[in-house]
Amino acid sequence: MFTAFTSSVAGVTEILILIAIGYWLTARGWFTDRSSKIIAKVVTQVALPAYMIVTIGEKFTAKQLLTLLPDLRFPLLLMVILFAISFAMCAALQVPKGRRGLFKSMFFNSNTVFIGLPVNMALFGPKSLPYVLVYYMANTTVFWTIGVYLIQNDGPRAAKFNLRQTLGKIFSPPLLGFIVGVILVLLRIKLPNFLLSDLTYVGDLTIPGSMFFIGIAMHQAGLAHLHVDREMLGIFSGRFLFGPIVMWLLVFAAPVPAIMKQVFFLQSAMPVMTNAPVVAKLYGADAGNAAITVAATTLFSMIVIPIIMVIGQGLH
Repeated sequence: MFTAFTSSVAGVTEILILIAIGYWLTARGWFTDRSSKIIAKVVTQVALPAYMIVTIGEKFTAKQLLTLLPDLRFPLLLMVILFAISFAMCAALQVPKGRRGLFKSMFFNSNTVFIGLPVNMALFGPKSLPYVLVYYMANTTVFWTIGVYLIQNDGPRAAKFNLRQTLGKIFSPPLLGFIVGVILVLLRIKLPNFLLSDLTYVGDLTIPGSMFFIGIAMHQAGLAHLHVDREMLGIFSGRFLFGPIVMWLLVFAAPVPAIMKQVFFLQSAMPVMTNAPVVAKLYGADAGNAAITVAATTLFSMIVIPIIMVIGQGLH
């Protein structure tokens, strides 16, 4: 248990150093709001898809990949349960009408890529990637359907569901990179070495780019504005209490690999999704509140992750 704790602290420290560099460079004026948008695009639309193709193609067999899809039921079921709990929390905390949708969305959706991926890679290595991606598939589908609809309801205009836009968000470059990697494995196609090298170089930008993005976002949110109120505590309970407890109950006795249980357990305790403030701003909801909540839950997750990692050692 002590080894698990020290290794998780070391992994989190790696992440914190990269976040701190991003924060410091933003404070020095090297990174701006434009830089943040560019880094986010490079990570999600270029680096991460390349990373998926290389890692899936090099580390996994067709048999391993074909067993993954049924595992989608665990994160999907978790989010359905958290969605139901969020209604009770809204009522108990008397969340104002104009912030209820955003509260619910932040309560049950987590940051599976910008924080979840680097943390899992630091703690478990490449073997965790397929399970991170399965969780990501569930999380991104729920966020860009139910989550976005809820946030729209907080804005001045009536919420509308756009199937074309939603599918475009769900079938994002990271997911398409994952699909390409799976196809290559299933068809036993080996990419030329020069192409693999290029994809590897580009894919290696994923983790430092993600952490720099979080550091920039934290500086932009303004840590001086962080304050803990009852709504913030409500979000904390969803991300760091109800999420891990429900996921533990779902996977504890399930006949699935221990590494999958540990990755899902860890992913269930990730901070609020970084897309929440962006969507809130787009639809006229409380984007400032969302940005502060993302920063606060991200900071607090660095304390929670080593604890979750130690508890997760009980999942076999």
